[in-house]
Amino acid sequence: MKKYFGLILLTIITVIAACKKSDDPEPKPPQPPVITEVNSLDEKAVIAYSPAFPTDDKEVTLIFNANEGNAGMKGLSTDVYIWAGVITDKSTGPSDWRWGKSSDWTKPDANAKLTKIAADKYQLKFVPRIFFSNVPANEKILKVAMVFKNADGSKTGRNTDGSDIYLPISSSGTLGIRFTSPVFNPFYEPTLVNSIANIGESTKLSVVASEKGKITLYVNGSEVKSAENVASFSTDVALTKTGDNEIKAVISAGGKTAEKKFNVVVKGQVEVAAIPGNAKPDGVTYINNGTSAIFTLLAPNKQNVFLIGDFTDWKMDIKGFMKKTTDGKRWWIQIDGLTPGEKYGYQFVVDGTLKVADPYCQLILDPSNDQYVPTSVFPSLKAYPTGKTSGIVSVAQSNEPSYNWKYTSFTRPDKSKLVIYELHLRDFLQTHSYSTLIDTLDYLTGLGVNAVELMPVNEFEGNNSWGYNPSFYFAPDKYYGTKNKLKEVIDECHKRGMAVVIDMVLNHSFGQSPMVQLYWNGTSGKPAANNPWFNTDAKHPYNVGYDFNHESAETKYFSKNVMEFWIKEYHLDGMRFDLSKGFTQKNNPDNVDAWGAYDATRIAIWKDYNSYIKNLDNNFYVILEHLGSDQEETELANEGMLLWNNVNGSFANATQGKSSSLSRIMYTSHGFTKSNLVTYMESHDEQRLMYHALNGGNSNGTYNIRDLATALNRQKMNAAFLFVAPGPNMIWQFGEQGYDISIDQNGRTGEKPIQWEYLQNASRKQLYDVYAKMVKLKTKTNWLDNATYTTSISNSAWKYMIIQSSAGKIVVVGNFDVSAQAVNFNFPSSGDWYEYAGSGSGTINLPAGTYNTTLAPGEYHVYTSSEVKP
Repeated sequence: MKKYFGLILLTIITVIAACKKSDDPEPKPPQPPVITEVNSLDEKAVIAYSPAFPTDDKEVTLIFNANEGNAGMKGLSTDVYIWAGVITDKSTGPSDWRWGKSSDWTKPDANAKLTKIAADKYQLKFVPRIFFSNVPANEKILKVAMVFKNADGSKTGRNTDGSDIYLPISSSGTLGIRFTSPVFNPFYEPTLVNSIANIGESTKLSVVASEKGKITLYVNGSEVKSAENVASFSTDVALTKTGDNEIKAVISAGGKTAEKKFNVVVKGQVEVAAIPGNAKPDGVTYINNGTSAIFTLLAPNKQNVFLIGDFTDWKMDIKGFMKKTTDGKRWWIQIDGLTPGEKYGYQFVVDGTLKVADPYCQLILDPSNDQYVPTSVFPSLKAYPTGKTSGIVSVAQSNEPSYNWKYTSFTRPDKSKLVIYELHLRDFLQTHSYSTLIDTLDYLTGLGVNAVELMPVNEFEGNNSWGYNPSFYFAPDKYYGTKNKLKEVIDECHKRGMAVVIDMVLNHSFGQSPMVQLYWNGTSGKPAANNPWFNTDAKHPYNVGYDFNHESAETKYFSKNVMEFWIKEYHLDGMRFDLSKGFTQKNNPDNVDAWGAYDATRIAIWKDYNSYIKNLDNNFYVILEHLGSDQEETELANEGMLLWNNVNGSFANATQGKSSSLSRIMYTSHGFTKSNLVTYMESHDEQRLMYHALNGGNSNGTYNIRDLATALNRQKMNAAFLFVAPGPNMIWQFGEQGYDISIDQNGRTGEKPIQWEYLQNASRKQLYDVYAKMVKLKTKTNWLDNATYTTSISNSAWKYMIIQSSAGKIVVVGNFDVSAQAVNFNFPSSGDWYEYAGSGSGTINLPAGTYNTTLAPGEYHVYTSSEVKP
């Protein structure tokens, strides 16, 4: 029902687990969360409550402070509601909210409105058992789970890291005690919380009990202080023992006792030492036949870092206290005694305030989203260490099973013959799995495409996503399958003569990223000014998430590592770089025109990246979603990079029978000297042409473009012109079947229906067949190689293209109007011409080489000077 995000706030001596993952497309600030348990109605926290030990049968006064946490509702003048459920003894975990206050999670309950008592402070008084009246009498309420929203749900108040808020419920008459300094998340008993202190550091300990009695504090089994007939007290202790220390509070009253305890690791001085020469500077290096591993983390200017994980029982142990390099930038430690092949979970605890996963790890465990990954898609996933830590966990495995590449002699298609099929696994296959994609590759082979482009496959926030909210760049997202199954996809594509391109998102990252979290300004809710990788504010107007600074040496280093890893590890043939125009440091966040203008520094950045890639693999496809000025794109194209060429608007007008120019399908109209444009009518980002046709098509008499068969025939004409254009082309999934579902259905990036049954429709199958013929003309023949072009494809109602090469001559002609058009122009030669594709007139003979006829609306032909059999 609800997603739970790990949360532990530790004060001077405590560690905050602030990693999370969310299906929400908006990034959540990764800074340390504000604790939800408090003692006083005046204490600053997301919520305050009274009494200190609420029960389900007595009134609780709850105050929500909109200034705290993520401050998502700060300054609102609208009503505030609590969206709430309960965690009971029947719940399966912290994400299993039960007996929600509202039966419809999209609407507030009228009885769940809070009363405003001060600026940004709202109060609710309720008796849990009455407030949640539908909870069965035999079901025990353990926690109240909540978030706060405005009436339409557009604004949400949560903890600072975006996690849900929990109020602990005690049993009536039960003796209880807890620490209020340090403070703990209600889902993690203090015995499970590990913290850190400096030797000799004075630390405040405060406790509160549910009734008066004798309270005693112990450190490592020795009594520190006690008091009679009290319900609370505080004291300071100085921890002088290096290593693990146990702190315990005991309450004795009326013949009963209760206790709480937690552990503190007291550290010594940080050791300064160089990373061993046999270790990589980033990530994990396995040595000694996999029985040892060296873990490293780039974290300049931090004071201390602990490695925790399965090998430390998730506690901060001295054996996990990391060394620092002499330049102060990296932290490292060697862990021995590992079992080769075993999977170990681990995290870094930085400066006693933040837990992060390894930015270089190749597998993560996500407590919020892994439960929705089917075992059929990702089998044998390591279990999350529930109850021992929180947030995203990295996984290390020495001697892991490697993939045996089978088809290593693959030759990539020449750029000029490239036809790319862009697909999104979630919306292309019912199982969203690599295994099913392998089974579907023959479909793409039949279409004739010679390259597959996968939308982002590295770890992104949540599961249900386009993938443009990335967080971990070296780990394939588990929602699609294992890393070796991804390698098998690539191998099987190579077997079929298809190159593989992945979509790489290095313009921005989201709040789950360890690199965002490591340097975060909790006051501003933005990356801190000293973040080595990210700008505090985005430098261009189309940014989402947090904007990488590609003039930073650390960002360049990281980006190149990402590129090199995917090229070498996955035998990729190319990358399509998302929002490449965003790789700028010119401050134009509000000026779209200025952002798109010529930018010499941005060109320098891309020339550097392109040069780095070419040194690794000279034939690698570097594809930019730049969509910038012709001047800038020309300069990039001259370096061998391919530029996305979006002609969706032109073909949308053409398909609707409106005035249209197709001139931009020609690289010469861009000022290019090379055909380095990936020209497409649709991508994941554009409205579908069939939707345009069926919802905005013109008509004339009985000819109506909004008729399905008519609209499909016009897509054939579009394909005839697109695929003879010089240079690479791209197809967005199911365009070859006339996919007509709006891009905005279920939200722009939301799931779309998968319509494989389209092929059962004869008209749609005919469209597929025309696509296949036109694609194969480019990919399987030499008729378009080194061709010369004569075109009339601007704003006239009917258009033609004449293509001549050493293989022969091609003429494409079509009427994009909704009325018949008289057509008269000269073919390149007289004699017989063979219809390769078109409206069915077959072979024609032109004694004088003049083509003089009338084309019906939507009629088109592709003629060749001799028969072509691709």
